[in-house]
Amino acid sequence: MTGSAGGGRDADRRPCILVADDQQDVLAALKLLLKSEGYETRTATSPAEVVEHVQADDFDALLLDLNYARDTTSGQEGLELLPRLQALDGTLPIIVMTAWSSIDSAVEAMRRGARDYVEKPWDNDRLLATVRSQLELGRAVRLARRLEAENELLRTDADVPRMIAESRAMRPVLRLIEKVGPSDANVLITGEPGTGKEVVARWLHATSARAERPLITVNTGGLSEGVFESEVFGHVKGAFTDARSDRVGYFEVAHGGTLFLDEIGNVPMAQQAKLLRVLETGELQRVGSSKTRQVDVRILTATNSELDRAVAEGTFREDLFYRLNVIHIEVPPLRDRGSDILLMAERFVLGYAGELGKAVTGISRAAARRLLAYRWPGNVRELQNCLERAVALTRDEEIQLDDLPPKIRESRQQPSPAGVADESELVTLDEVERRYIKRVLAAVQGNKKAAARILGLDRKTLYRKVERYQIGTSPDDSD
Repeated sequence: MTGSAGGGRDADRRPCILVADDQQDVLAALKLLLKSEGYETRTATSPAEVVEHVQADDFDALLLDLNYARDTTSGQEGLELLPRLQALDGTLPIIVMTAWSSIDSAVEAMRRGARDYVEKPWDNDRLLATVRSQLELGRAVRLARRLEAENELLRTDADVPRMIAESRAMRPVLRLIEKVGPSDANVLITGEPGTGKEVVARWLHATSARAERPLITVNTGGLSEGVFESEVFGHVKGAFTDARSDRVGYFEVAHGGTLFLDEIGNVPMAQQAKLLRVLETGELQRVGSSKTRQVDVRILTATNSELDRAVAEGTFREDLFYRLNVIHIEVPPLRDRGSDILLMAERFVLGYAGELGKAVTGISRAAARRLLAYRWPGNVRELQNCLERAVALTRDEEIQLDDLPPKIRESRQQPSPAGVADESELVTLDEVERRYIKRVLAAVQGNKKAAARILGLDRKTLYRKVERYQIGTSPDDSD
């Protein structure tokens, strides 16, 4: 998954730096200095305001006065603010500023998540050099994590759709994944059925420090109340009639990794309290056992229902809702994602052509127009099924209009609703293919043999397409 300008933070915008200090003259001086270098700035005058800004906005760096960070109203050390900020955005470079002469404070700050420090009163050249260095490092860290995650997702099962996200509607999703993926924060993923909520969960896991540990997916909607407790928390032999041996539950299987609970709104009310206890204490008891077991698990959840309404109706615990909804990611429906439709369609065509052994290389313009006009109530899952059918039926090298289901063939372009990608995001089929080949090559670090396998092409064909589209040589491919 990649963003339209190389990821969640748009590469073509000016870097934005959050400056946190309780002295207005210091803030004014820093804003003037950073503006002279072409940076945008936002300011915060309290620790709570810093957290609020980082939660709500997308910053490339944070300049944090360590003296100001001491929360004198509660007596809590401001150094504790650092790991909290890193939990909110694991890729945010934090530069602390301190008037203390002791190096110990800077060392402690860096141990808790800061990337560098400058002493006050600062030297302008030294401060700007530190900012430039950390901005560049931040970009490199984000790029490396995106490529690592792309490689991880490209190795997953073929029937799990990869999230292609170049449209404007997906940029907020990309930013949130980039910011919270490296953290341990619980994430609630919402969206219509078929929008790719599980792919978002896979992406969050792949970019986290838990990526080498298991990601366990549980469809809670398919578990009855009695089965839910046994499957999720485990049971001991003799706990009930059919318990002929001990069973390890999903929480224990996911220890050290991530547990993804899909359709979380269907968890039985009686089990919600037990789930809440595990989230609060990290401890559980298997059914029929009095022994407490410790688990270390990150929780990701998803639902296509409105949990806040369920809370108001009394069918979902409010305290559990707030535990799960630390970070909320809403995945937009496919109809709002503009050119992503053709990018995904191209990937599905190439993938199914490889699986079925058919020489299908693309989509005709007439078919592409119908794909864009259709509203896709079933979202990505429906698009995937549509293209699998089309590849199986076609006798041509391109998917033709007649290869599409009747309801899609008969669709007509509708006025774009609010939030849909504008006309500039609708690109030619050649551009769709060029972008997809470029994405796959980036994900495999330029390995053309691996890229050809993923694309379902022989290497000679891939070389011809790379040369034709000048991938790696055109100005916009220099990244």
